[in-house]
Amino acid sequence: MIKVSEVLSYITDVAPICWQESYDNSGLLVGDANALVDKVLVTLDVTEKVVDEAIENSIRLIISHHPLIFKGLKNILVDDTTGRIITKAIKHDISIAAMHTNLDNSFYGVNRVLAEQFGLKDLQILRSSQQLEIQVGSGMLGTLEAEISENDFLKFIKEKLNVGAIRHSELLNRPIKKVAICGGSGAFLIDDAKRCGVDAYVTADLKYHDFFSADNEVLIIDAGHFETEQFTKQLFADIILKKNPKFAVQISKVNTNSVNYFV
Repeated sequence: MIKVSEVLSYITDVAPICWQESYDNSGLLVGDANALVDKVLVTLDVTEKVVDEAIENSIRLIISHHPLIFKGLKNILVDDTTGRIITKAIKHDISIAAMHTNLDNSFYGVNRVLAEQFGLKDLQILRSSQQLEIQVGSGMLGTLEAEISENDFLKFIKEKLNVGAIRHSELLNRPIKKVAICGGSGAFLIDDAKRCGVDAYVTADLKYHDFFSADNEVLIIDAGHFETEQFTKQLFADIILKKNPKFAVQISKVNTNSVNYFV
């Protein structure tokens, strides 16, 4: 049995909380940092089904990528989804933590594992922080082993992410070799991707007008928020087990993707 705080330190050693964005809410959100636990459930989102999964498996710690509590709460009521989750977790002595943009901004975080799924080489941060080490910042740059056509690249992304549909800007009839990525919401990095001269930029949560920003310079691809961050669960497991191979880590089997596709 080890303290909740020790389990969380395994991740913050790689992605310190101070690396999170100012709007974020990473860290321990519910529970006791000194509570003793013998296993952890890792997930992308904390839903009621995820908490039920923890209860069924006698797990007293959940670590998610997205924070359960993101904005200020004025009350915690069972007729509200967030309130119901918090209440159930407290009743069953379950601590809940989030490792969000601190993990996004780590060179060894969310974007690295996404880049590895795509087989990108020569990785570097897309937008490095001016205040911290060069290995800290948003997004990731890399190159494919060999250039491929735009259509083949779209098929490749769809297959690797198992996504129901892909939205993209106008095809430019140019081969794809240099690629920028940002798991989750990455519209804020479009200009950075263009400035780096990439052939394609893969991210999620793009609005209608964001696609105009391609401006015949880059192929912009919206491959889905869940889809581009789905490998974070395994990343959590890998980080924890590298630090403590004997600690029990369970990857949530709950599909927390809130988006469905009608094709």
